[in-house]
Amino acid sequence: MSELNLSAFDFEAGEVLLVNKPLTWSSFDVVRKVKNTLRIKKIGHAGTLDPLATGLLILCTGKKTKQIDLIQAQQKEYTGTFRLGQTTPSFDLETPVDQEQPYAHLTEAAIRAAVAQFLGEITQTPPLFSAVKVNGERAYEVARRGEQAVIKSKQVTLEAFELTRIELPEVDFRITCSKGTYIRSLARDLGLALGCGAHLTKLVRTRIGEYALADALTMDQLQALAPPRPEGEANRPPRPRRERQPERRAGLEYFNATHAAAPESESEAAAAGGDAVGR
Repeated sequence: MSELNLSAFDFEAGEVLLVNKPLTWSSFDVVRKVKNTLRIKKIGHAGTLDPLATGLLILCTGKKTKQIDLIQAQQKEYTGTFRLGQTTPSFDLETPVDQEQPYAHLTEAAIRAAVAQFLGEITQTPPLFSAVKVNGERAYEVARRGEQAVIKSKQVTLEAFELTRIELPEVDFRITCSKGTYIRSLARDLGLALGCGAHLTKLVRTRIGEYALADALTMDQLQALAPPRPEGEANRPPRPRRERQPERRAGLEYFNATHAAAPESESEAAAAGGDAVGR
């Protein structure tokens, strides 16, 4: 990728920014950080990624925010890992394992046969730990209170569901699917089909329509585009960098308690210092 320069962007006229969302950041964290760093007046994202997912997040600025619905409707591609033999209430790593079942008897042929059942149009029920609204509130708010709620099923389409690695208890996958598909729900449903349970341990969004993760900017690259301080602030000493505090966002307590923090970038530290659906 050629060297980036702020002058190449016109955020008011409109830009479509491809961002590689870091692990544990919410989609709104990214929007807020980019908005404040680049001083963009109008900005939004075109499709939520869960905090525990990484990969392609598309931001639209200025007049191109009108394209958000069009971009959201496009086909998505994901890669990731399912862990067979264990289930969690959230269908991913947000919550601890609540059940374990045998999986060693499964053959590659049996796993691939189960996967084939999910190609095409399927009926899927979103996770209770999701942003789906139930009686006016987000389902995850109900779930985190330890309560239950009825989530309506919906139709989604899987154009491709490939297994790229089988090393039990893990299986890696590549999926292309329609808008609104929950890969966590697919983990749950595959586990049920195999009779051993499963949950999602890794998820990367690699493509939305013709937009590819390979062309996305990192948060550090976006941070490097920050304009100079306005006149009158140039001689103001920089604020001391605050030590990064453990992530306290609701829903990440268990994940952060059980996974060692990865080395942080400058932009991650800045976000955690105060500025900062894969579905």
